[in-house]
Amino acid sequence: MQTTDGFDGLRCLDCGTEFGINGPNRCADCGGVLEPVYDESVLETAHDQLFGGDSAAGLAQFADVLPFTVDAIPTVEEGGTPTVDCPTLAEEAGVGGVHLKDEARNATGGITDREMAVAVAAAAEHGVEAVALPTTGNAGQSAAAYAARAGLESTSFVPSRATFETKAMINVHGGEMNVVGGRYGDAAEAFESASEDEDWYSLAPFGTPFRHEGAKTIAYELAKSVGSAPDAVVHPTAHGTGLLGIHRGFRELAATGAIEAVPRLYAAQPNGCASIVEAWEGNEEITPVEQPDTIAGALEIPDPEGGEYVLDALDATDGGAVAVEDKELLEAGTTLAQDGVPVSATGATAVAGLTKLAESGAFDEDDAVVLINPATANREADILRSHLMSKGI
Repeated sequence: MQTTDGFDGLRCLDCGTEFGINGPNRCADCGGVLEPVYDESVLETAHDQLFGGDSAAGLAQFADVLPFTVDAIPTVEEGGTPTVDCPTLAEEAGVGGVHLKDEARNATGGITDREMAVAVAAAAEHGVEAVALPTTGNAGQSAAAYAARAGLESTSFVPSRATFETKAMINVHGGEMNVVGGRYGDAAEAFESASEDEDWYSLAPFGTPFRHEGAKTIAYELAKSVGSAPDAVVHPTAHGTGLLGIHRGFRELAATGAIEAVPRLYAAQPNGCASIVEAWEGNEEITPVEQPDTIAGALEIPDPEGGEYVLDALDATDGGAVAVEDKELLEAGTTLAQDGVPVSATGATAVAGLTKLAESGAFDEDDAVVLINPATANREADILRSHLMSKGI
């Protein structure tokens, strides 16, 4: 396999069992989620080089802290997204600074490009011919694009309520698509049923150790852009691959002394599908939402695969979770857009969450806060436009 020198294997987040670099996708002992393990001295050297001067652009600059070599990653120049200054938001929130990490600038328009670049590399290294996943839409487009780049077939199971744009682009990239009537849970069930008869590599959220590993590069970019970590990160959260990945990245950097501390992490969810927030506020385990309903379809995940791991990350960083109403996130998205910064309805969940967190006293006046915009506003433009129309605009 084309693996990097520091990649030592996989470890279960639940029971701690370790496997080799050719290990399973989930723990063979307890079924828990796995994470890559690296040689600590290799990480330290890589961090010194990363902050020591110029390096390659995009995901390639982090090759030494990823499982697979640059040549093995089917890159389409993902990563290297900007952190956009939002001074008006900072003033309103009463903090030292607010930046939007704009993942819309990735190749297919979302954070899932980072995840799929590494996960599809793993699939190719395992010698499979096809990949598959259930998705609300965004990850399906990314999977189709990166699978095509790697010469693999892809199949996405998508709920009928997914946006037309994401469904169309899955096919445009050459991916197969099964549109399942209903919501995400229905698509996930169809995927699980079909998987019994197929020999594909699963790209489902936390169905592979490598999607969240690709997401950790956001932490590296944030630390590198300012030479340190921000004080807090607010992340719109569905399954939790992005938030867990960012937590991993910051933990690696803190372990070698590349940054002083891991920032506080906050999960933002729409009120109509906020199982993580409800568990956090009630200090209890995740309870699936019985009737999920939110305008932010990418976040309409009633039973998040990584929910318990997200709760652990929030607790470990002294962060928290916040729920916002659909009307709040829609207003936040259109307001920020009218200040010149386009943001998806999904990303607007973090913007609205910032306001509520600030009102609750979560931030200090000199805090630097980063908001994650996971996907391009173009996929959800009709949603934002409809909000304006309801106001007579």
